[in-house]
Order: sequence, then C-alpha cells, then structure tokens
Amino acid sequence: MRVIFMGTPDFSVPVLDALFEAGHEVAAVYCQPPRPAGRGKKERPTPVNARALELGLDVRHPVSLKGVDEQAAFVELNADIALVVAYGLILPQVILDAPAKGCLNIHASLLPRWRGAAPIHRAIMAGDAETGVCIMQMEAGLDTGPVLLRDVLAIGAEETTGALHDRLSALGARAICEALDRLEDLSPTVQPEQNVTYASKIDKAEAKIDWSCSAIEIDRQIRGLSPFPGAWTMLDGARVKLLTSRLGEGEGPSGQTLDDLLTIGCGSGAVQITRAQKAGKGVQDAQEFLNGTPVPKGTQFGEV
Repeated sequence: MRVIFMGTPDFSVPVLDALFEAGHEVAAVYCQPPRPAGRGKKERPTPVNARALELGLDVRHPVSLKGVDEQAAFVELNADIALVVAYGLILPQVILDAPAKGCLNIHASLLPRWRGAAPIHRAIMAGDAETGVCIMQMEAGLDTGPVLLRDVLAIGAEETTGALHDRLSALGARAICEALDRLEDLSPTVQPEQNVTYASKIDKAEAKIDWSCSAIEIDRQIRGLSPFPGAWTMLDGARVKLLTSRLGEGEGPSGQTLDDLLTIGCGSGAVQITRAQKAGKGVQDAQEFLNGTPVPKGTQFGEV
C-alpha cells in the first residue's frame, strides 16, 4: 500500500520500521517539528524524524494541519491509507478523509479503556492486570473510532511504564502489519459506550510520593511513573527518584525504613525499592545506591 506515516516519539519508531521492512510504500512521514533540547538548547529532531531520514524517506513536520496549503499537500500525496501512532496533532476532517482507505490509529490500550494521552502510565497506576493495542479507524472524537484489531498483553507484577511501553510498541508494529494484510477481511467493531475511561496527561504534581498511602498504591505510582517523570521523595533534605519497586514485607511508620535494604513502611504494608536516582546522578540499583548512601533501619523518607 501507499502509506502516509504520522508519529513522533520512540514508541512510533518500531512501527515505521515494520512498515518499511514489509515493503509498503511510505509516501511521506509526518512528525512534530524539531525542538530545543539539552544544555545548548540546540534543535533536536524527534525519534521518528531521525529514523525516517536514516531510511531516506520524505519527512514533513508542520506546526499545524489546519492550513489550506498543508491540507492540499497532504491530499496530493494520493495515499491509500494513513497510519497514526502518537503523532501529537489533531487531524482535521479534511485530513481524515483524504486517504482512499482512511486513517488508522495504533492506540496502546484496550479501548474504550484509557482513551487519551497516557494510557500506559494509567494502566499501571490503576493496577490493571492486562492491556494491549487496538488498531482503530480514526474519526473526529478522541479515540472513539471503531476497532479493527486488538491484541492483549498481561502486565507484569513488577513492570514499569518504560518496559511496558517497549513491549506495546513491538506489539503495535506487528498488529498494524497484520491489519494491513487483512484489511479487506476485518470488520470494524464499534466501541461500547460503557466502561469508558480517560488517560489524562501525567501531571508532574502526581509524582510526589505520599507515604500515608497504601503500599499497593505507592508501588503502582513508582512503576507507573518510571522512567518519566519519576516518582520522588525527600531523603536528608534532597530529592530522590524511586524508579522500580515491589511490594515488601512488614509494617511500620509511614515513610520509615523497616530494614537496611530500602524496605519502606506505608500507610498500610511496605514497598521495597529496587532502583533509585539521586539528583544529578545516574540511575542505580538498590545495592549501588546503598553503597554510596547508607540508609539504615529507621531512616525517614519524605516530610514528617
């Protein structure tokens, strides 16, 4: 097929690679414009932009698709289909209608659960047992279109958003290739109106750990916000990010260590921290962290 690919972050790159390797003709790649990054604030291309250039593809990064000229340029590509994977811009109806077979979206949840911006984070933070990807026909609403194909993944008991992100990206790449191969045989399924949930964008204010919450809630918070923005707490007046964890044994005062192995008491139960990061330092596993920063039993995390 003649395909327009629309995506921006790391999540989208394996999908672009899969389309290219499957022999589809990628007419153009649309992504977000390069933005200032790093200490020098030099403009840096997005992951999809960089990969598309490596593949020798036509890359376009308009600030908006609302202009007549941009819409005309899109229509003139005469694509069979457009594939959208975490692109980051709203597609006007003119764009949705332009490809002969419409626009398909790869969404990283089991719709209608977790429509919106942060479905992977929200699934872990809510304690979902499973998630997956849906190949959806796009329409004007937010992730409301009929679903052509869905694949399910179990969420691991200690899995982080970063690890689940990578598994779902690979699953999405396989699923979209299958959907294109079987497109004429797939029947769109309208999403049910019940059990709809929305995965709102992660607010950095959600990252501060409240040790009076239960161990289950805090463990989900730590794993759901890892690696970004990273759940954090205070230790001896300095901020520390806690990036991986598991449910621990024992009970004790909220925010206080129950041993010298980073098992911390919560409002109920305890969590054991397995990876952490001090400000200005790299991520360390628990033993590396403790080698440089001993945390004996009875140490208080957070603000008393």
